[in-house]
Amino acid sequence: MRCPYCGSLDTQVKDSRPTDDASAIRRRRVCPDCGGRFTTFERVQLRELFVLKRSGRRVPFDRDKLQQSVDVALRKRSVDPDRVERMINGIVRQLESMGEPEVPSETVGELVMEGLKGLDDVAYVRFASVYKDFSEAKDFREILGELADDAAAKAASKAKRKPVQSE
Repeated sequence: MRCPYCGSLDTQVKDSRPTDDASAIRRRRVCPDCGGRFTTFERVQLRELFVLKRSGRRVPFDRDKLQQSVDVALRKRSVDPDRVERMINGIVRQLESMGEPEVPSETVGELVMEGLKGLDDVAYVRFASVYKDFSEAKDFREILGELADDAAAKAASKAKRKPVQSE
């Protein structure tokens, strides 16, 4: 691992332990050349994944790019970072467990939309507006209508399950 301070490749691991959610290994490192200390997080990758873009290009799956896209959608929203991390880990696991080495970009986008829908409505609409390339106000109205329908269905389902209290 390259030292972020001096660029040396000869860094030493001083401590290694799993993260709280066990999705990565946290390593404390020190550089013998400059004495710099830093932390790295290493994740197990079950298989090499490639994303098939709409243009036909085939690019390696990049978890950091997925994280950045979600972060942009969640900008200035108060969502617990642990919930975001669990959502991203779940998406990556779903992609890896599909058994295919190549995943269409549409599949990745749909999984992100599904995850954001359960996390934050505003982030969901933000992501959808870019992913689905909204060009008119009616596109926003349609997706907001879908959210309202989902909320109404959820409320109706909850009301059915709620036991009736007798007086």
